[in-house]
Amino acid sequence: MSRIDIRHAHALSKAQARKAVEEVAHKLQERFQVDYAWQGDALHFSRSGVDGQIEVQDKALHVHARLGLLAAMFKEPIEAEIRRVLKERF
Repeated sequence: MSRIDIRHAHALSKAQARKAVEEVAHKLQERFQVDYAWQGDALHFSRSGVDGQIEVQDKALHVHARLGLLAAMFKEPIEAEIRRVLKERF
């Protein structure tokens, strides 16, 4: 199983960061049928082959995901897209 582990600093309030993460998760749900739910300050997401979370911290986000065999073949473009969205939104 392949893993993605990204830490990304932000200058938003925790509430603003949480709202932005929610917006990203909603788009993922629409485009890729990703299920998600909040547990405290961590948004857990999953779909076939992918399971992870985005933890909203005071000055950073921590994205952690486990990729199944098929998704692992696309780890580099998946990780690049996550980094692009984080840079754009945060």
